[in-house]
Amino acid sequence: MNLCIDQGNSRTKVALMTDEGKMINHFIYKSFSSAEVERLFDLYDITDSIISSVVNIEAAIVNTLHRRSQHFVLFDHNTPVPIVNKYDTPQTLGQDRLAAAVGAKSLCPDENLLIIDAGSAVTYDFVSAEGEYLGGNIAPGIKMRFTILNRMTKKLPIVETEENELIPLFGKNTRDAIAAGVIRGVAYEVKGYMRTLSEKVPHFHTFLTGGNAPYILNNVRNSRKEKRDIRFEKHLVLIGLNNILVCNKK
Repeated sequence: MNLCIDQGNSRTKVALMTDEGKMINHFIYKSFSSAEVERLFDLYDITDSIISSVVNIEAAIVNTLHRRSQHFVLFDHNTPVPIVNKYDTPQTLGQDRLAAAVGAKSLCPDENLLIIDAGSAVTYDFVSAEGEYLGGNIAPGIKMRFTILNRMTKKLPIVETEENELIPLFGKNTRDAIAAGVIRGVAYEVKGYMRTLSEKVPHFHTFLTGGNAPYILNNVRNSRKEKRDIRFEKHLVLIGLNNILVCNKK
């Protein structure tokens, strides 16, 4: 069994998976330590592991994974991956973005892919049908936009929204105006990327993932075509990490 760990800015996502890609279990931690790693190895029949992080990883976590795994991968820009990375500065590309690209490619191996990860930031990445990662963009995330509006103005309040909340086209109060401006702004961003890419690429699939994806999903999927063309995959990064681990074991 494989232990896949995705350490993000605010949460650590963990999955137990088989080499064939079946997810046995998954967890989310607000804080993650070597003690949690030990506990997972004690509870499950884990043989191999991989960790990816956008923050500094505690040495104790790496040491525990290395000690208890038959095969351990500390994922960085030197790690072999099953797609071709065409980024000019691969050492600066977030591992979560590359892992999501690998995950999407494993699910749709012969398609052009637009991968949108709505986390602390919103990232837009493109992988060709030939399996080449051709780059992407980074934009402020939903919560970041709410925070910036509050901090950079004197009177606008901090706003929180529910995941499945349907946002009005125009707000009739300040709270709804901010919610609509931020959520619909990201939704229109997503649609804009899809529309522009469709003018350049004959056919592609769009993957949406990330902790804030549910906030925008219902506000993007307005038409029948958009419902068909946007695929929400909650565990896309973890699926990619598992593929990278299996690739390196082979």
